[in-house]
Amino acid sequence: MIRVITRTRLVALQQDAVQARERAKGVQASADVAYAGHLRTVYSLTAEAEAADRKATEAEARAQELRQALEQANADLDAARASAAERAARIDALAEELSVMHGAVVLLHYGQFHSLHPGPQAAKRHAASFGVSLEGWGPAGDGPAAEAAWRISPLSNWAVADGGDAG
Repeated sequence: MIRVITRTRLVALQQDAVQARERAKGVQASADVAYAGHLRTVYSLTAEAEAADRKATEAEARAQELRQALEQANADLDAARASAAERAARIDALAEELSVMHGAVVLLHYGQFHSLHPGPQAAKRHAASFGVSLEGWGPAGDGPAAEAAWRISPLSNWAVADGGDAG
């Protein structure tokens, strides 16, 4: 089949081809703009993802530091509790010793410490082992302790007196 094309028809086809090329160029330009926008979005999202990864890594490192600090604080707390428990036990022991020593007395020989006893009767019995009579012990305030051969003084009085001499 042979078709005869007129000049007008040829011009019209050429104009359609030119318009199609122009549309193709416009579509290509729009595609290029869209592609460039897509690339910018990809680069932007990649940068944001990398920044988020860096922040996550930093947060994990900080969390690890805080875990270690918490573990150290817990260890310190446990040590402090153990120390407090030891001290409380020591205080209880000292309080028990103090309650035992509540009525304690000191036996003095010419004002000098001779022995410590739980009470006056025990001190008198001990002095009796040195030949001192169990009777005739006068009040502690009968003159200076250095002038009395044997004297009984409450431990609390003797312990706070200067040089241990109780009057």
